[in-house]
Amino acid sequence: MARIAFILLCHKDPEGIIRQAERLTAVGDCMAIHFDARAGAEEFRRIRAALAENPNVSFARRRVKCGWGEWSLVAATLEAVRAALAAFPDATHLYMLSGDCMAIKSAEYIHAFLDREDADYIESFDFFTSDWIKTGIKGDRLVYRHPFNERTQKRLFYGFYALQKRLGLTRAIPTDLHVMIGSQWWCLRRRTVEWVLDFCARRPEVVRFFRTTWIPDETFFQTIVRQVVPDREIRARSLTFLMFSDYGMPVTFYNDHYDLLLAQDHLFARKISAEARELRRRLGELYAARGVGFAISNEGQRLYRFLTGRGREGRRFARRFWEREASLGRDRELLILVCKKWHVAKRLADQASAATGVPAVHYLFNEEATLLPDLGGIERRLDKRNRHRRALVRLLYDRFGTDRLLLCMDPADFDLIRDFDADRATVRILEIACDFSDSYLEGHARRTGLAGEATGPDTMARLLPTIRADIAHESDRLRDAGFAHFQRISQAAGAAENAVPLAAFLSIPVETAQGIAGADHLFSD
Repeated sequence: MARIAFILLCHKDPEGIIRQAERLTAVGDCMAIHFDARAGAEEFRRIRAALAENPNVSFARRRVKCGWGEWSLVAATLEAVRAALAAFPDATHLYMLSGDCMAIKSAEYIHAFLDREDADYIESFDFFTSDWIKTGIKGDRLVYRHPFNERTQKRLFYGFYALQKRLGLTRAIPTDLHVMIGSQWWCLRRRTVEWVLDFCARRPEVVRFFRTTWIPDETFFQTIVRQVVPDREIRARSLTFLMFSDYGMPVTFYNDHYDLLLAQDHLFARKISAEARELRRRLGELYAARGVGFAISNEGQRLYRFLTGRGREGRRFARRFWEREASLGRDRELLILVCKKWHVAKRLADQASAATGVPAVHYLFNEEATLLPDLGGIERRLDKRNRHRRALVRLLYDRFGTDRLLLCMDPADFDLIRDFDADRATVRILEIACDFSDSYLEGHARRTGLAGEATGPDTMARLLPTIRADIAHESDRLRDAGFAHFQRISQAAGAAENAVPLAAFLSIPVETAQGIAGADHLFSD
């Protein structure tokens, strides 16, 4: 009969952890706990003291300081895994859990389920061909090194990432490694985990590779299990039920979700709200129960989409925050850099960001591939960005931890610029006026689809004056709009002349601005 060693990664709520350990070990299973080293020492002592007499509880020998997206999460898992293997030699399966997971089936049902098939349960899909990653960085997770934390060291993370891209400092994926991806919430057989550890000992270069891979908890076990276990023994699914909103945020379960959870073809669920005391009580009682039947309908995902799609009122499905608050914030400052030549604006934005420390984002309302941090999915597509423009920008302020933000925009986006200018935030606008040769305009016409490869010279000759006039019209419209804080620099002016409006735009000394305005190749095509 199956005996489970639960691998519990947690960082808060000592009382909840104690109750979870007592509940899951009361029926004969066991648990190895890793409590985040970033958490308080007193909290950890409380957990250890409360569970000291429980022979079915073990603790990771070493506590790791964990950070989202880092190797530290894998390191913490490995510490707990080694503790479980050493302490519980009769454990047949290891099951990954977090502190907000709870069983949604009885222990009797769970053991019978695992006895039914000699298999490993882990989401494991091809990294490059699957659509598991919905938004953000994909291949670059692997081919570039990511030694910094994206959430707590944002400038270092994106700065080092951009530097590697600029210098072409890519790295090769280890030979014979078929990278896979999936949820970190797996259930593996004991022998599989032992084979994974043996593989790591034999292939230290693979471990070194994953140490600087971004979000390795979604790729490390998922990849190595495929290396050591035949495909026929792997079920590419998680036994832990979780859902995500259309903005990529995990769905939290509350008291009225009891029947829904029991009907899912899963053994555990994540995330159970700490406030859902009645749900936690009922699920706790269920785990120890015997002879309970479960009618599996698997309607969870469909029901959630149905309810949220119809704007259900209530705590979990309340009005979205951008419907409640339309302002960026009175104390915030938005710097809008407007230029028809996107490469010129990007150069100036990067120079300004380096000189001032103000985060700069390139044409986020125009370019799908704009480099953006993970914002829960709202950044996923251009139509979402434009539909929820102020929400998107507020999230950028929060993620960058700043009250000043610089955005690049196209002068054709006049309505968008005017909309932001009407905000309660302080909005400063700088237009970069560039020279446009006929050859540049011809290339612009082809890039934008106004002309094709077969467009003849006569047609192009008639088209170019129209394009030039349209660009001039966009510039005139900006200057005539009466924006409160509008500045303009020009390719035709010198660095000294451009420094004055640039200094006013960035709120920096003129001398500093002159250094930015005089940068080499600023206006080069």
